[in-house]
Amino acid sequence: MTQPYAFDTLQIHAGAKPDLATGARQVPIYQTTAYVFRDADHAARLFNLEEVGYIYSRLTNPTVQALAERVAALEGGAGAVCCSSGHAAQIMALFPLMGPGRNIIASTRLYGGTITQFSQTIKRFGWSAKFVDFDDTAALEAAVDDDTRAIFCESISNPGGYITDLPAVAAMAKKVGLPLIVDNTLATPWLCRPIEHGATLVVHSATKYLTGNGTVTGGVVVDSGNFDWSASGKFPSLSDPEPAYHGLAFHKALGPMAFTFHSIAVGLRDLGMTMNPQGAHYTLCGIETLSLRMERHVANARRIAEWLEADPRVEFVTYAGLPSSPWHGRVARVCPKGAGALFTFAVKGGYAACVKLVDHLKLFSHVANLGDTRSLIIHSASTTHRQLTEAQQIAAGAAPNVVRVSIGIEAAEDLIADLDQALDAATA
Repeated sequence: MTQPYAFDTLQIHAGAKPDLATGARQVPIYQTTAYVFRDADHAARLFNLEEVGYIYSRLTNPTVQALAERVAALEGGAGAVCCSSGHAAQIMALFPLMGPGRNIIASTRLYGGTITQFSQTIKRFGWSAKFVDFDDTAALEAAVDDDTRAIFCESISNPGGYITDLPAVAAMAKKVGLPLIVDNTLATPWLCRPIEHGATLVVHSATKYLTGNGTVTGGVVVDSGNFDWSASGKFPSLSDPEPAYHGLAFHKALGPMAFTFHSIAVGLRDLGMTMNPQGAHYTLCGIETLSLRMERHVANARRIAEWLEADPRVEFVTYAGLPSSPWHGRVARVCPKGAGALFTFAVKGGYAACVKLVDHLKLFSHVANLGDTRSLIIHSASTTHRQLTEAQQIAAGAAPNVVRVSIGIEAAEDLIADLDQALDAATA
C-alpha cells in the first residue's frame, strides 16, 4: 500500500490485511521458527531467491514483514528490513557497503552510543569513521577519499535537537557519488521524510517513537531504491556476482530492491540481528497512533521549551522550535510539522545542579531512553555520554551542565510544575 493514501491512513493499513487463515483484522503474531514448503521445487526457488516467501524466521517472518512494509510506506521507500535494535540497524545499513579499510563520514552531532560504535567498535571490522561538522559542507566534501563509502547523520540529533540541513548534505553526497544514510529516529516520518530530501537509506530505532511506549527494542533500515549501486564499482556486495547465490548480482537482478534483499538474504542470514515477531507486533500497534502522538509531543515540547527559556535558573535551551535557536530556520524546510520533542537545557550550578534536578523530579523518569509517551530526563554527561571526553561531550551537545529531556504526552502544565519544583531544589 502506497500513496495516494494519506499518512494517517498508511500508519494503520500499510503492510496489514486480514489474515488469510482466520480473518483476524490485526496482524497476528506469527510465533514460529520455520515454515513448511509446498514441495521440493518451492523450497529450491525460495533458497535461490527466485520466489519471495518464508523459510526461517531469522530471515523473514510475516509479522516482521508487515512492519517493514509499513515503515517503508511511511518513509516513501522501496523496501525495508527490520532488525533487533537501532544499533543493529546502523550495522545492517553499513554491512553491504563496507569492507576492510573503508570509511564513513559521520556528523559530530550524534547519539553518544553511535559515536562509540563508529569510533571504536567498527574498527574490529576494519572500518573507520571521520567525524565532521555537517554545517561545513566544504569540510564534509574534503573529508571524502577513495575509501569513503557512506555519509551518515541524524535528521534531528540526540541529545541537542539540532536539525541537519539534509538538502545541502544530500546534494554533496550526490556530487561525490556516495549514499547518504539518515537516522530518522527522533523526527519519525511524520516530521521528516529524509528520502524526499535526497537520502539513500533511512534508519530507525523502533524502540523510540515508532513504538512509543517503552516496551520494545528494535530497528529498521529503509532503502529509497534510488541509488545506482553499480555505477562506481565501490559496492561489490550489491553490484558483483554473489557466490552464495550462484553468481546472482543483486543490483542487476533486483534493481530498486537490491539493498533490501541483500540485507535479508545475506545480512540477516549471517549476522542474525533479527527482530522478534512479538516486538514487531507491539511496534505495529504503536505506529497506528504515531501522528496523533507526535502532534502532542511537539506541542508539549514547544510550550515547555518556551517556559524554560524564560526561567532565570536556566542558562540556555537548545530546542530548534524556538526562534532564538540557530537552527530554527531549518524547521520549516526539513521538519515542517515541528522540531520534535527532544532537547537539552543547561542548569545554572553545573554538574551538581543537574544531578539534584534529576533526583527531585516526580513525573519525569530518569531513564536511558527517549520517545516514550512518558516524559523522560537524563544527565547525558554522567550516563549515555560518560565514555566521551569533556570536549567530545560538549561537541555532541552533552556538556556537564546540560540535561536532556524527552517530552511526553502528559498535560503540559503538570510537566512544567514538576520541572519548577525540581529546579527550585537544584538551584537553591
